[in-house]
Amino acid sequence: MTRVPRDRIILCVILAAAAAGWFLKTVIFRSSEHGGEAAAFSPAQEDPIKKYVGEKILYQVKLGILSVGTAEFEHRDIAELNGTAVHVVNFRTVLARFRDNELIYCLPGSLLPVRVERMIDFWPKKERITEEYDQTVFSLKITREEGKSRSEQVIKKDRAIHNAVLLPYYVRTIPGLKEGWRMNVQLPTQSFIVSLDSIEEVKVPAGTFKAYHFTSEPRKFEIWISADEKRIPLKLKGTSSAGYTLLLTGYSI
Repeated sequence: MTRVPRDRIILCVILAAAAAGWFLKTVIFRSSEHGGEAAAFSPAQEDPIKKYVGEKILYQVKLGILSVGTAEFEHRDIAELNGTAVHVVNFRTVLARFRDNELIYCLPGSLLPVRVERMIDFWPKKERITEEYDQTVFSLKITREEGKSRSEQVIKKDRAIHNAVLLPYYVRTIPGLKEGWRMNVQLPTQSFIVSLDSIEEVKVPAGTFKAYHFTSEPRKFEIWISADEKRIPLKLKGTSSAGYTLLLTGYSI
């Protein structure tokens, strides 16, 4: 069976390459209203995602009108990795003959990844992927293990590298969102500009919500996040021919 590229699985299955990111010292986003650069969080500032520890968000995965599986985002804990405080989150996707479990260690405030441990069960094969990020030099080392086969790949960029799963969940930490807000996002193999297009109502299995509606350029995905204090990612939609949609079914914290 042909190996499915990592970014294709992310974009087409969990659709999480969906909203925004943050560069610790080199982040640049442009607002059409203010037209300037924004500073990154200072280490002295309060961790804006600490309040979400213990959160679980459940989704129905659909392909067109068909329900094809489930997904779950869990903000597990705050831990220490190599002497650095990190948040530990888990994203699980369950489809027919496909299981994807991704354990992500990320920096407080920025949600920039420092380590990812991923297990993919794509019948009849299983693959283990480990990602090690050095955000000081903008590099990523990817190790893949499949049976007795092992390979390594190093990716280098000129700015901080984001994790696709975390992007929709970072948007909720940005204060003062207004229509026209824009941000640059750098994934390992793709770059996007994400824009807040409108504030509108969206209906999902968990109910009807007033939501921020984001789109990407190039046009690859859309995301709706509740326009309230919790800012829950409600709906994630891919716009390609193989696009899946994730719809909120449950939330707890």
